[in-house]
Amino acid sequence: MPSSYSQLRAAFALAKASLTATLRSPTSVVFSLLFPIIFIVVFGSMVNNTIVPLKIVMAPGSDTANPVYKAITAIDNITIDTNMNIGDAQGALQKGRITAIIDIKRAVSNSPVPGYELNLTSSASSAEQATLLKTQLKNIITAINEKVFPGNPSIATINEEELPGRIYRQIDFILPGQLGFSLLMAGVFGSSFLLFNLRQSLVLKRLSATPVNRAHIIMGEMLSRLFFHVLTFIIIVALGHFAFKFTLVNGFYTFLEMLFFSLFGVAIFMGIGFIISGVIQNESSIAPVANTVTLPMILLCGLFFPIENYPQWLQAFCNILPLTFFVDGLRKIAFEGEHFWQMPYQMPGLITWCVIISFISIKLFKWE
Repeated sequence: MPSSYSQLRAAFALAKASLTATLRSPTSVVFSLLFPIIFIVVFGSMVNNTIVPLKIVMAPGSDTANPVYKAITAIDNITIDTNMNIGDAQGALQKGRITAIIDIKRAVSNSPVPGYELNLTSSASSAEQATLLKTQLKNIITAINEKVFPGNPSIATINEEELPGRIYRQIDFILPGQLGFSLLMAGVFGSSFLLFNLRQSLVLKRLSATPVNRAHIIMGEMLSRLFFHVLTFIIIVALGHFAFKFTLVNGFYTFLEMLFFSLFGVAIFMGIGFIISGVIQNESSIAPVANTVTLPMILLCGLFFPIENYPQWLQAFCNILPLTFFVDGLRKIAFEGEHFWQMPYQMPGLITWCVIISFISIKLFKWE
């Protein structure tokens, strides 16, 4: 073999060819890039979901010339529908389309200070919203009482102190999950289908007979996936940061640290793809097996909602999955400003999974 032959150049040539094939694959582009971008745009454009909208209807003849009604109209999350008659309002209430019907009447009293009765009609269809509405109405009445009767003693007072901190937006939770989704789909599906097809068409067998050693052939494939991941990573993070104010605590340094941290995800999810391609005997079985592996992680690893929403027995399983370690680590780096060496669970968890997946994928890897 000529001494000028470069194994590294051959690996980069294989990586370039594999990357070109990946970029030309509609499936790879859709699942790894387009879907995450759609999710980011949808969730990033959503309004603050911590504010629960409440829709009410005032009963006919209700007194609207009083401070209670004026205070209700000043609350941002309460909307008063003035175009609905009482019959339509009752039907809408039973269907859960409105929160309550309110009737404000002047109370019969000899007191010089006018009093009012709030008659609230609600339904089981909107029980949670009705509970929130009652709480807000009580707060309104309490605030008015403090203004009208300032000398009344109180059993307790509230002293508030607000510490400085960053605003936690919904995109700060969603975007790391979509990075994990993109890397999972590209690694598992891309690697499993590509390697299986290369093996079935005897391309791997022919490559193994070339001067390029086997390690550099595998390195070329991994470099291809790495380049594709870096491209999607840059697009997704740039979109989230500049369009929806995704938090990068230390700016470009945080971006680089997230990118380095994601290399562990590349190794794990590509390894899973290698394992699937090594044990499956026909191409039609790859998608069902890959979905069986990826779907539980997508649902259980906190991509769309917190793991804390699950029961305790299920959380224990969720917390040991590789995608959980990966997504939690990205969130800590991006928003909390932690470095990867400061993570007592995420970093050791990813390293452990890397070792396990690498060992199994090497054992099961086939050239023909």
